[in-house]
Amino acid sequence: MKSKIYWAVVLCVSLLGCGSDNESDVQPKLSSKQLLGDSLFHDKNLSKNGTQSCASCHDPEAGFTDQRDEHGLSGNTAYAASLGDDGLSLGDRNAPTAAYAALSPEFSKGARQRQGQQQVTHGSYSGYLGGQFWDGRESNLAGQAGGPPTNPLEMGMTDKAAVVEVLTSNSEYVEAFEYLYGSDIFNETDAAYDAMADAIAEFESIDSEEFFPFDSKYDRTLAFPVTYQYPYESKASIGETLFFSSDFSCAACHQLNALGDRQEAFTSFEYHNIGVPENTELKTQRNNRGIDNAFTIDFGLANNSNVLAEDLDAAKGKFKVPTLRNIAVTAPYMHNGVFNTIEGVLAFYEHARIRGRDEISTVENPETNTLFTEPEVDLNIAHDLLSASSKSLLDDGNLEAIECFLMTLTDEKYEHLLDPAKVATCNI
Repeated sequence: MKSKIYWAVVLCVSLLGCGSDNESDVQPKLSSKQLLGDSLFHDKNLSKNGTQSCASCHDPEAGFTDQRDEHGLSGNTAYAASLGDDGLSLGDRNAPTAAYAALSPEFSKGARQRQGQQQVTHGSYSGYLGGQFWDGRESNLAGQAGGPPTNPLEMGMTDKAAVVEVLTSNSEYVEAFEYLYGSDIFNETDAAYDAMADAIAEFESIDSEEFFPFDSKYDRTLAFPVTYQYPYESKASIGETLFFSSDFSCAACHQLNALGDRQEAFTSFEYHNIGVPENTELKTQRNNRGIDNAFTIDFGLANNSNVLAEDLDAAKGKFKVPTLRNIAVTAPYMHNGVFNTIEGVLAFYEHARIRGRDEISTVENPETNTLFTEPEVDLNIAHDLLSASSKSLLDDGNLEAIECFLMTLTDEKYEHLLDPAKVATCNI
């Protein structure tokens, strides 16, 4: 027969957590990595001047993108790049959405087979995949989260020790870090800093309905086709057909899984140079702010130190394919924020299709009513993909139809940000 002491120990362990790995059995207020990461994600004290947090450039109310204008305020047209904590510094790239970023695999070199009709037309991809940032320079979310606090153009903290000092000055943080990462976590600066980045990554990734809810109109039509299906032959329905068809090559880079998969990322995580024009306005603004090397050419993937030396030339000008989820509410577009409308982006793709066939393009940028300018990096352009579409985006309402479909990729909580007039026209 078991002794009373034995059963008392069993009861203690199962109900009270006696004998746990944590030295303290009292749960702190921030009792999980997700809760801790949530608080850190929104904490402006982690910036030098106390004006900027992760959420400043990845606003949860704006599709986890930066909708601030040049004055740091929410404007009708978002800035092409993000302001720094000092209110003066300006980045050289458009802040990508943090939504669905957890779906990106760790940075690696490999291959993938394309899906559906695109597999027949475009076959497989071989090259670099995944990672975080436009150039994949951080392998995973924790690496990404650790970058901005000490970046002088972003949150501006002097070094990791300065960030850890902020953490240790907050009693709730100290309790949470010691509970979740061990009582000695603050003995080593690097360990504490890495734990901070890990907590933010956990907030962005583990069972996160906030960051990847998969509840857009497109998702609802898959889950509840009778209730939520947009009308057959509506512009959005036609656009969906065009998007996935072999008539256009959209899905070659923006389809990850089999057609109809309810967790489609709408990115392949591949790297390509599509010939995006230089954003001269952004570079001029950076130069006027006294930022060094403002007119330097951005070679994208080639700036990633994890790219093999023998691949550097072939990597020049390539950037990671972004997700199209929430694309209708997360302007500006491209790695340098050179376009402000989906119409402008799609018109650019038609320009690229013609250019890829060694023909002279007369397609105008509808945002400027001028011809598209030359690519910033005229190397390694994916002409085979860009020119493969057999139909023009500018014919037969194709552009509007595809834009209507892209609007259906908006998470339910952001649908109020869609243009009501376009919603009505698209009949979604």
